[in-house]
Amino acid sequence: MPYDFKKAEKEFREVFKKLFKAKKKGKKFYCLEMFPYPSGRLHMGHIRNYTIGDVVARFMRMNGYNVLYPMGYDSFGLPAENAAIQHNLKPKIWTEKNIQEMKEQQIDMGNSYEWSREIQTHKPEYYKWNQFFFIKFFENGLVYKKKAISNFCPKCNTVLANEQVHDGKCWRCKTKVEIKHLDQWFLRITKYADELLNDLSKLDWPERIKEMQRNWIGKSEGTLVKFELEEELKKALGINYLEIFTTRVDTIFGVSFIAIAPEHPLTLEIAKIKGKEEEIKKFVEEIVIEDRFERTSKEKIKKGIFLNAFAIHPFTKQKIPIYTASFVLPDYGTGIVMGVPAHDKRDFEFAKQHNLPILFVIKSENTEEAYEGYGKLINSENFTGLDSVEAIEKITKELEKRNLGKKAKMYKIRDWLISRQRYWGTPIPIVYCKKCGIVAEKIENLPIVLPEEVTFGKGNPLETAEEWIKTKCPKCKGDARRETDTLDTFFDSSWYFLRFIDPKNKKQPFNKKIVEKWMPVDVYIGGAEHATMHLIYARFFVKALRDLGFLNIDEPFKKLVTQGIVTLGGEAMSKSKGNIVDPSEIIPYFGVDALRFFILFKAMPEKDLEWSNEGIEDIKKFLDKVLDVFEFFKNGKKFGNKKDKLILAKLNFLIEEYTRFIKNFEFPYALIKFMDFIKSLNRYKEEISKDAFKEIFNKISLLINPVCPYLSEAIWKELGNKGYSSLQKWPKPNKKFMKKEIVIEEDYLSDLIKDINQIKKITKKERLEKIQIIIADEWKRKAVRLIKDCKNVKEAIEKIKKSKYKDRLNELMKHLPYFIGIDFVPTSKKEIEILQNNKDIIEREFRAKVEIFLEKDLKDEKAKKAMPLKPSLIIF
Repeated sequence: MPYDFKKAEKEFREVFKKLFKAKKKGKKFYCLEMFPYPSGRLHMGHIRNYTIGDVVARFMRMNGYNVLYPMGYDSFGLPAENAAIQHNLKPKIWTEKNIQEMKEQQIDMGNSYEWSREIQTHKPEYYKWNQFFFIKFFENGLVYKKKAISNFCPKCNTVLANEQVHDGKCWRCKTKVEIKHLDQWFLRITKYADELLNDLSKLDWPERIKEMQRNWIGKSEGTLVKFELEEELKKALGINYLEIFTTRVDTIFGVSFIAIAPEHPLTLEIAKIKGKEEEIKKFVEEIVIEDRFERTSKEKIKKGIFLNAFAIHPFTKQKIPIYTASFVLPDYGTGIVMGVPAHDKRDFEFAKQHNLPILFVIKSENTEEAYEGYGKLINSENFTGLDSVEAIEKITKELEKRNLGKKAKMYKIRDWLISRQRYWGTPIPIVYCKKCGIVAEKIENLPIVLPEEVTFGKGNPLETAEEWIKTKCPKCKGDARRETDTLDTFFDSSWYFLRFIDPKNKKQPFNKKIVEKWMPVDVYIGGAEHATMHLIYARFFVKALRDLGFLNIDEPFKKLVTQGIVTLGGEAMSKSKGNIVDPSEIIPYFGVDALRFFILFKAMPEKDLEWSNEGIEDIKKFLDKVLDVFEFFKNGKKFGNKKDKLILAKLNFLIEEYTRFIKNFEFPYALIKFMDFIKSLNRYKEEISKDAFKEIFNKISLLINPVCPYLSEAIWKELGNKGYSSLQKWPKPNKKFMKKEIVIEEDYLSDLIKDINQIKKITKKERLEKIQIIIADEWKRKAVRLIKDCKNVKEAIEKIKKSKYKDRLNELMKHLPYFIGIDFVPTSKKEIEILQNNKDIIEREFRAKVEIFLEKDLKDEKAKKAMPLKPSLIIF
């Protein structure tokens, strides 16, 4: 067949655009990749993600499932706004140009998307429902506004959620984050902390992703303790106690100071009362810009200032000094800790610096350093002598009795900060009325459309849209002003998988009954970097929508597949490093199928994939070999049937193994099996009947469809079949052909040819004249049969030591791993018979004369190395 991959891509590209549609009936399978931000051209990470997804979608569709496989674009976001400033373009124009470019490339890749379901989150018909959900959350107490310490990126000019701060820097532009006190909108994600944690056990997700979420949620069980404030602070602050969370209340009698996070609102309030406002303000500004991980590390010098203030110990009634300290974070516990220097290394160091008492309250042999373990309590009034675990329970109960404490759970996770001071996002549907205060828009007024006439420069561009800002209060109809913050774009991506199910619905975000049919997503594919942002937010969204009556499911994604990154020279591909390989530069030379095959063959999905130009060249040569064999079938004059049984046995074993590997996402193993089969087919092509050939290529065209859809369709069409291979049923193995002994014989031959090639390579011989194949003696076969059922080498050695072959163990030793678990050990007579039957194949392969000997018939030392199924080889 004169296969022109460019012609095939052009022909079937248009077919694939419209061919695939989910049906109204059938066993459902929802396959989804994390939809992309349209930043421009596809990179290899995109290609890998979509190829994995498409293989799954095609495979499940051909296996009789009703597959939903949509695609869309997460098209709001800061990069578009930055591009608008840099290139004097409107974000909408920049975004839609990128979407078109990206979409064309995705269509080129042959992915089997149902394009009629496409979503673009910057379109009002989508973000209208963002606003709808915001209002519903607001009405039900899940959205609230408060003044908060916020992570602020000065370059992006916006607030960031905690999850978007990586090592103290903005997750997008890597600028060092500043801390600001701003009025912000939050989603009450902490309400679902326990459920988010507990439901991880229900999910078929990589364990490392689940562990990342567990760590991010960060559940701790302990005691909330009240330390009474001195009278001056009580009166000035209007509160009576400092509340402190601790997991080690057994050490409470060792408290010698209290430390408040610099960012905590009480820090500056106490400083003001005590006349230290300027000093403390300077300290706070210095600390809050430090990396949060660094400032809490044990190696970092602990900084702190005494606030000239005291609290009262709940048991001893002693005055405890209050400090602000760098190692205390505002978003863990209450943002206030009790310092117990004798039993915390960090507190020990701080106490030494500030000459604070170090009081041991758990028995320790060494009082020169902090003891952080559990043990017997000392110096602890009525609790002295108790073990730590018992003491924690009894001290907590006593605090509860005195109304000075209680058992409590705390979480590292904080409510999700969703407001952003930028333009290119969903307008928050809130107005500010002097009479009514904060008021949500009416549902019937949605969408609140993002104005296009704004000025970009410093600050939030939406604040320049004066006519848009002016509005009427939905309650009193009086003058009001719109909220100029927009929603975090993670809000958009927290429910898009639901809209894909019912994308054209104008009356509601989605129809509950239709969603019930398709959810949860069966396989979700994307990067592990979203473990503690998108994946947590989406899980929260589903649980919140469930409680509001929109859904009846608990989790959005049943199975999660996270793919590794694509590297070049051992480094992740990136524009900044200049090591990007553009798919558009690869496809014209090698074709889409070769690119897809290479990506799947080179590494397991979860592993990093190292790009190799030589590797994709090899794949292209292999696909050419497939076509060479197909061309022989189409145009060949010489056909036999000597190897029909063998090749049909191999075909059906291939179907069985290949199917299992694809189903388990073990794509490299599946493709290795496929490549081995093609080698065998090529080797025996002149000894296979035309009928067998037709059967084989019908099956091949279907097996290769998920990986190489263009090649699949081209072969299917050339065979004279009707319809498209993409819509056919997946082949099933025919058990009547699957005779193991036939395949073992051929595997033996394949291994032998590999060994001859290896020796040829080592000896650097360009061509061979003669090959001598020496068959192992019968005693070796009997020895091998003794150990073939052993579980490991150690067991095999022990078995031989107890046999009559114990004196010949050294001759067998290096071959033991090969023979453990082997299915078939032929007699020397049978092995000679196999070789005689295939002698012509070997001679044709190497264009050399083949001679076959028994080990005992040759005196050459090399002959003694022969083993069952591993003959010794001498080449000339």
